[in-house]
Amino acid sequence: MIYIDDRQDKFEVTEELKNTLKKVISYGLKEEKVNLNCEISLVFVDNETIREINKEQRNIDKVTDVLSFPMIDYPKGKVFKDIYLNYDFDASYFDEKNLVLGDIVISLERAKAQSEEYGHSFLRETSYLTIHSILHLLGYDHMEDEEKAIMRKREEEILNNFQLSR
Repeated sequence: MIYIDDRQDKFEVTEELKNTLKKVISYGLKEEKVNLNCEISLVFVDNETIREINKEQRNIDKVTDVLSFPMIDYPKGKVFKDIYLNYDFDASYFDEKNLVLGDIVISLERAKAQSEEYGHSFLRETSYLTIHSILHLLGYDHMEDEEKAIMRKREEEILNNFQLSR
């Protein structure tokens, strides 16, 4: 189950954008061997709102492009497919029949600016930010150089395989 909540008024959120991001999420989950019914919330906001959330949740008072709020705990250096392929989950991770993976918050203002800065489409940038967050929900991180290299490689592999290369 993918819930999309548009909480901004700077950009029109088209059906094409929503459908593409749902497909990107489903594809990313499949590529990462998540074969359960999952629940993910995808929230679109503006720069001011993401700045407020960033300050409240991370004590960082600045605009960012995307925030991820995973609901599953992972041991350091491990991701979903490393430890949960046997589906040995605590019942608290489920809402009815769905595995609750977490929430993704994207600033569409920031995504638009970055798409122009990097010279690719808005759709490609929002897809990248979505896959980036999906990987966070699945335990990937980029705080250390080694982790960052693994995560960046995975992001590009998934987007390229989905035909959304740079």
